[in-house]
Amino acid sequence: MDARNWLVIDDSTYTELDLECFEPPLEPYRLYRFLSDLEDILAQEPDDRQRLQAILPRVRTLLNSSYWLQMEFDPPSPRTGWAVRFLYRDHEFPLTLQMVTWAPGQVSPIHNHASWGAIALIAGQERNRIWKRSPTADARDRIEPVGEVVLNPGDVIGLTPEAIHSVEVLGNEPTISFNLYGVTNFQKRFEFDRERGTAKLY
Repeated sequence: MDARNWLVIDDSTYTELDLECFEPPLEPYRLYRFLSDLEDILAQEPDDRQRLQAILPRVRTLLNSSYWLQMEFDPPSPRTGWAVRFLYRDHEFPLTLQMVTWAPGQVSPIHNHASWGAIALIAGQERNRIWKRSPTADARDRIEPVGEVVLNPGDVIGLTPEAIHSVEVLGNEPTISFNLYGVTNFQKRFEFDRERGTAKLY
């Protein structure tokens, strides 16, 4: 099955994208070239959806070209069921690169990122449930499910800042993903409680 590209936007609409492959002008496509390309995209394109449509093909090209990145991960913690290894973090540059691992059976909280993000699955299989806000007079942070996307190795999903999702590991193998985020507004990043219709900072 061909690798797939998905985009989830702020209103929780999600679509599969048919994106052109990115052919780098120089081979191999190394991390420093990827970061330079991202800096140019961020400077030239203010719209998060358009940014992500330019970024997602470059993420796949980077992972296919720089195989060492796929080995830069930590096993899931026996205590928490997950682990994060930072590949790149610069407080003066609006990008964070991570390798994230989840143990089999783990389910994330329902959350948004308050930042654009791109996630490429490297190993395992995960279900991304997509949620939308559905406030009532009694529960202004009520949410409801709108669908799901199952990611397999090679698939990439982009999320705009207010897109709401949760992640569930499928099968008996850990998942490994390459995660890329812009600047997070931590005052707008929330974990949602579906049963209570509430949200708290995440």
